[in-house]
Amino acid sequence: MSFATETALDTVRSTFDFEVKKFPLTGPDNTPTPVFGLFRGDTFEMVGGRSVSDRYMPHTTDAVLRLTEATKAVFEDGMNVECHFRDGHYVRVQPTVDIRKSIYGTADNIFKRVMIEALFDGSFRFSIGCFRDACENMVMLKSVASTSVAFRHTRGLTLQVNDLIATVAKLNDGWDNLVETIERMESKEVDLANFLNEIYPQPILDPRVEGYAKRTATIHTNRTKAIINRVIRERNATGRPRLLTGSRVSAWEAYNAVQGYVQHEATRALKDTSFDRAIKASRDTAVHHAEQLAIAA
Repeated sequence: MSFATETALDTVRSTFDFEVKKFPLTGPDNTPTPVFGLFRGDTFEMVGGRSVSDRYMPHTTDAVLRLTEATKAVFEDGMNVECHFRDGHYVRVQPTVDIRKSIYGTADNIFKRVMIEALFDGSFRFSIGCFRDACENMVMLKSVASTSVAFRHTRGLTLQVNDLIATVAKLNDGWDNLVETIERMESKEVDLANFLNEIYPQPILDPRVEGYAKRTATIHTNRTKAIINRVIRERNATGRPRLLTGSRVSAWEAYNAVQGYVQHEATRALKDTSFDRAIKASRDTAVHHAEQLAIAA
């Protein structure tokens, strides 16, 4: 095991220095029930906000460590990790800064980023996506083949973890598919105004509701301006030609403009970190629609 890999695993150990355990739930007057709850072993907070059955087996921190170590099959060496607990274990793995600079040193680059989602809703998932420096977008293209593998919790959890680790190397095929898809998106042009109207249709205004029509139209206009401004800023940052009125843009630019708007502006809340915003964007229906339109262009 390399020094970089051991350092990455130390980060996982220190962040997730607790286990999630299953305890029986009781009714009034401590009446026994057939269901269980999941609780953090350090704070005793309930995890997941739902009950589970006797069959459910919560995963351990050791399983998360084993899955993190398995990403060596994707990165070979030089792993950096970022860990978060959000009713489950999230681990983002990417190349170290030195490796990124040596391999991906361009004005508009993308690099591998693996997400491990070990959640307590019954799912365990590995996904490979990319991070784009030009706009700080974490991109996960759900329509691309071989970019994720997953299973659900059962009593056979240990064996399933072993099976999942054995399939992680296939994510390298997913990365190749992802790069090819992005290159096709970059090679095709779309009319940005029409692209945005497909995702965010012009609102049907109801003049009978006082102030509604004006507010709705203003929201639509401001959102469109914000997305177009993202394209303008990214073109300036990457040395692309200036965006003129009526200009056509690449499908990749159009997708990133919508994805970036949702990730960095539309989902912003006081408690949200950059990680929380990226997760919200990856699950957003408008982002997924933009992905489908860009791939089909």
